[in-house]
Amino acid sequence: MRAVITMAGEGTRMLPATRGLRKEMLPLFYRGRQGNPTLAPVAHLVVRTLHAAGVDDLTVIVGPDQEAVVRYFQPDDAFIARHLHHPERLVETLALHHLLSEVDFHWVTQRSPKGFGDALLKARERIGDQPFVLHAADAVLWEPIPGRLIRAMEELRRREGASVVLLVRKVPEPRNYGVVEGDLAGRIDGTRFLRVTGMEEKPERPKTSWAATAVYAFGSGVFDALEAERRRNPSELEVTSAIARRIHEGEKVFAAILSPSEGQWLSVGSPEGYLRAVKRTFALAKRAPSRLRPS
Repeated sequence: MRAVITMAGEGTRMLPATRGLRKEMLPLFYRGRQGNPTLAPVAHLVVRTLHAAGVDDLTVIVGPDQEAVVRYFQPDDAFIARHLHHPERLVETLALHHLLSEVDFHWVTQRSPKGFGDALLKARERIGDQPFVLHAADAVLWEPIPGRLIRAMEELRRREGASVVLLVRKVPEPRNYGVVEGDLAGRIDGTRFLRVTGMEEKPERPKTSWAATAVYAFGSGVFDALEAERRRNPSELEVTSAIARRIHEGEKVFAAILSPSEGQWLSVGSPEGYLRAVKRTFALAKRAPSRLRPS
């Protein structure tokens, strides 16, 4: 399975911390293999989730200052050798090395931040007309069974011949999100889903409380829709606009519903969001049973 993750934004809401450190590399907690709360960058946890879902080909959209990020996701045998006298400290790093051996990474640069959609469009040459999953790298999808929701989304896309499958959740203030309209259309692998009839980015008067998270399963056609939207509005390109275009063109679009029992969406896009994410992941890592451990 192919996937794209985006981590090219400048993170200005998190300055000055993000002046020298990408927000996607800020640490959150997970339950380590020795049963203790362990720290890892947000992007690391995103890659683990995608790997658990079956992704083995990953395109990463980064900004010009990509060296530290690329270095993190490269095996470092010399580092391992230097720390062999503390093998208990290497458990998670060795697990990361194993993961890296099973995923092909491809790096693409977005030179200037022009929106989430523009970042995705940079992956067109790598992805072509193949289906893929998109996941922003500044938020974590925390699940009891890692990767299950993304697998369900991809299965729904294949089964229904959908152009797009989104992941949505109910929020108290939908005006801050891409808002989805739709009708309940069934279940797949225990997850409810909607047949989407409309989508709007940060509407003043939201018609529903269904907010899109930054996780998507795409079929073919999204890049054409993004190009068309860029011609219409070249200043900043949003994925939401391309999805709305696909709906208008009569393409099948569905949304899997993220319920509290199935997982949580934890964003680090703002100081308040990061604080909540740190507290929540620490609590989850402390009390999580073994089945919550990332694979």
